[in-house]
Amino acid sequence: MIDYKISGNETLGIEFGSTRIKAVLIDENCNPIASGSHDWENRLENGYWTYHTEDIWTGLQDAYIHLNMEVQEKYGVKITKLASIGFSAMMHGYLPFDKDGRQLAEFRTWRNTTTADAASQLTKLFNFNIPQRWSIAHLYQAILNEEEHVGDIAFLTTLAGYVHWKLSGRKVLGIGEASGMFPIDSNTNSFDEKMLDKFSSLENVKKYGWNIREILPDILIAGENGGTLTEEGALLLDPSGSLEAGAVMCPPEGDAGTGMTATNSIPVKTGNVSAGTSIFLMIVLEKQLSGVYEEIDMVTTPAGKPVAMVHCNNCCTDLDYWVGLFREFAGATNVPLSKPQIYDLLYNKALEADADCGGLINYNFFSGEPVAGLRDGRPLFVRTQGSKFNLANFMRAQIYAAMASLKIGMEILDRENVKIDRLTGHGGLFKTPEVGQRLMAGALGTPVAVMKTAGEGGAWGIAVLARYCIAGENGETLEKYLENKVFNRYKSTVIEPVNEDSKGFDAYMKLYKSGLAVEKAAAENI
Repeated sequence: MIDYKISGNETLGIEFGSTRIKAVLIDENCNPIASGSHDWENRLENGYWTYHTEDIWTGLQDAYIHLNMEVQEKYGVKITKLASIGFSAMMHGYLPFDKDGRQLAEFRTWRNTTTADAASQLTKLFNFNIPQRWSIAHLYQAILNEEEHVGDIAFLTTLAGYVHWKLSGRKVLGIGEASGMFPIDSNTNSFDEKMLDKFSSLENVKKYGWNIREILPDILIAGENGGTLTEEGALLLDPSGSLEAGAVMCPPEGDAGTGMTATNSIPVKTGNVSAGTSIFLMIVLEKQLSGVYEEIDMVTTPAGKPVAMVHCNNCCTDLDYWVGLFREFAGATNVPLSKPQIYDLLYNKALEADADCGGLINYNFFSGEPVAGLRDGRPLFVRTQGSKFNLANFMRAQIYAAMASLKIGMEILDRENVKIDRLTGHGGLFKTPEVGQRLMAGALGTPVAVMKTAGEGGAWGIAVLARYCIAGENGETLEKYLENKVFNRYKSTVIEPVNEDSKGFDAYMKLYKSGLAVEKAAAENI
């Protein structure tokens, strides 16, 4: 057993990712001391990417059980008390409830690209980009579709807000997560009043008995108290009854906010790239952008500062399937290689490739990709007869595909002359040392850092925010708290762009963009 005594002053962070629910327990100094997880997967049902409600709770409980098992194994006790708790989840989406708390429609996740009409109309109405995955786009599309449930809506929230509500009884969101529901006014740290008025004045909205202001959650800033764990909430998290109620709960955040926190990307001119099932880049701005771009989301940090975000629905899913195929082949040859070993082997092979992938192109679109102009997707691998088809080029093309849509959005920020002092990567793409980090640096033309905490990701990030909720009561800003109390002891590795990689990626992108017509045709005909 490890020489650390569980005191009940620990903090728990849980994040609902796209493929995994992860729980991380940290000590008073934000050091991870135990973790647990549960794998899950979305389903395409009735035309929507979704997760069943019962899967939310069984997954949460299973992740907590595995966390507790590790705590007992390491420290000889189980968790009975926590100082604070934070919940995070994949941003955006649609979870509507009636006045009695009954869910009115399936959970429609960020991955859906079924709201193009609503997003387009609201973008014009607000003169502000409304992405398809935002909650307000889902709501307005349901209105345009004249779905029966809309008239009964009494509360609209996201996955993080839903879990927090059920465990604390409070209908609140952190400002970063709220900025994925409806546009934020960063001067007041609240939903934009003028845009709320414009939405309310729409004829097809006025016919309903609710007002948009009444059905959205209340907004909280990082460090504010989001309530406490209730007796009912404690049993939802730990059905064994061992966990006491009363832990302070920080404002629930989305994976974008926890990614910023986990990479210390809260100050102006810092940014981070989160690369997992989806990929998104966030840069804290010195000033607002000069125009409205459908490829760029305007969101906020957990402290309310404006952020430019390039969000792409597709990143590592296709790559993971290919790795699974190679693992199956290895198993057929009786070579006992684990999945992490296969990943490391194949990723490192990509460093031996031609910088432009030898003419190989991969499209990793399991779902639509608005940044690339696609309403639907089909995973597609393309090559010419004269291309250099070998394993190294194949793997580099797979990794490049995970970054390609992001590059399209990044080109807009380059034209806006957005400055970046520091860009930090986290998520599955960066787990194999150097490879994803180096290729990302070449693709974006900027140094990329990876911190020791990158493997902990958003669950650690929301745990840190939950710790700040009780440790930052002396008025210390989130930026200063992270700098002085958390990241002062974490080292990072930085890789500068390699000129050959940058030139090779640019050549790859020319082919990639010209071939998007093939991807569109595949989605239309297959």
